[in-house]
Amino acid sequence: MRTPEEHAVAATIIRLMRGVVYRETDEEAWTTLERRGAAVRDHFTTIGVNVIVSDTEGYAYLATREEPEDEQPLPRLVRRRSLTYNVSLLLVLLRKRMVEFEATGAEGKLVLTREQMVEMLQLFLADSTNEAKVVDQVDTTIRRAAELDFLRQLRGQPDHWEVRRILKAYVDAQTLADFAGKLAEYATAAGGGNGEGGGASAGSASDDEGHHGG
Repeated sequence: MRTPEEHAVAATIIRLMRGVVYRETDEEAWTTLERRGAAVRDHFTTIGVNVIVSDTEGYAYLATREEPEDEQPLPRLVRRRSLTYNVSLLLVLLRKRMVEFEATGAEGKLVLTREQMVEMLQLFLADSTNEAKVVDQVDTTIRRAAELDFLRQLRGQPDHWEVRRILKAYVDAQTLADFAGKLAEYATAAGGGNGEGGGASAGSASDDEGHHGG
């Protein structure tokens, strides 16, 4: 029979495998990471996975460890998959908005409306003069970003979305530094396709599935 501590460690391991752990919403798992983090990390180390914990931002997630070239790689627990152009672009734009939000010294969470995200993306989407089509594309993109745990719909406010802090781990400072120089490239890509291609991405062509609950 498991002791209470063993049960807490096992539950936290399972919770991490399901997606991002947040200090404010996953209190039990977060407390276990603080008290028994070594045991949790030891479990994942044996299968080539790192537990990344940001005490500052209050989140923890899994990331595949880079294996030395002379070692036979293990199968990936944290799977990778391509992101569409629209989702990649939205993530970069959201990260930029988060930087601006924090620069003002504002406290609390960054919350954006659906209308604000339509405005953000409209400049870069093909057929942006067709408002109905743009709104449909943005709604699809928002749903996908939410599935990946980068956005969370506010309870009772279907048109309001919290931008989740895990985005900081995915879109890094270098990506933002390069963003201005890629604006023209993004706009060109949108104009030449249907907005669902995989040519442009937020710093990477794929997403580690362990960042979310997939």
